[in-house]
Amino acid sequence: MTTLKNTYLNRIRPYLSPPVVALVLAIILFLVGGFLAPGFTNTAQAVNIVRLAAFLGIIAAGQTLVIISGGEGIDLSAGALVTLGAILTYRITDGSDAMILPALAIVLLAGAGIGLLNGIGIAVLGMPPLVITLGMSGVVTGVIYFYTRGELIGDTPPAMGRLLSQALIGPIPGVIGLWLLLGLCMWLLLERTTFGKQLFSIGINRTAAHLSGVRVNLIVVVTYMVSGALAAFGGFVLLGFTQTVFLNLGQPFLFPAIAAVVVGGTVLAGGKGSYWGTMAGALVLQVIDSLLLALRVEEAFQLIILGAMLLILLTMYGRQRSVRQ
Repeated sequence: MTTLKNTYLNRIRPYLSPPVVALVLAIILFLVGGFLAPGFTNTAQAVNIVRLAAFLGIIAAGQTLVIISGGEGIDLSAGALVTLGAILTYRITDGSDAMILPALAIVLLAGAGIGLLNGIGIAVLGMPPLVITLGMSGVVTGVIYFYTRGELIGDTPPAMGRLLSQALIGPIPGVIGLWLLLGLCMWLLLERTTFGKQLFSIGINRTAAHLSGVRVNLIVVVTYMVSGALAAFGGFVLLGFTQTVFLNLGQPFLFPAIAAVVVGGTVLAGGKGSYWGTMAGALVLQVIDSLLLALRVEEAFQLIILGAMLLILLTMYGRQRSVRQ
């Protein structure tokens, strides 16, 4: 009997990867929500949950790369970069569809530039990622206040609202298609490029990777540059949904973005994870958030529940840490 059980578990184990488990959990929570909150389980609500999860998932893309790189890497400047990306787009376009692409180019360059400074501080100067990215978050916030002078002048191009928020294919809005495209690009980057293979190797053991010929410092710097660009791009996309900006637009996404990566199974010690997992983690968090809203749970208790869940997951994944450095 035990042999049959072990054989069965061995057969299904390959299908029980963290992304699959997280996706199944999101579906179960959604179905359970129909019993807890009448009217919660319907097609419109499902599409809305995926749409909102898409914004979180896009913002969490760069965080996934940083955490996979190891070295206790977490990018705490991501929230400020989301705000910066949205404000730059809002002001540069000033409601003009013709300025969308120039604004996008400037947003990506600004995000990558901030990421470059983060990467140099970590790889070259040897500063802890939490310290340098937290400090950079303050610097970016100060730049935002200096740039805007407290006045949020500009407008959102109509095309951004149409492409990202409105339904393009049936009931599916454009942001979901963009999210799936980003997921494909992230998969190709992590699984089909030399950069991706080297990123996992430095996450597992930086010393061994260096001895194998991997330019560790360069990979770290590039990783933070890509993370910064993706965070700023998240602000660009988010503007299409909010249609307006405010000075702390991105900060509420920082904590959930990290949580989405962890829920999706990316190990905080580095070297193991996937963006598919982050996408599934974003869905889990958004289902929980939508369900709590449907149940009219106070915002304070929502934060407590999400925080407790993250602490539990951090404890679970912390047990997987081994001596790698």
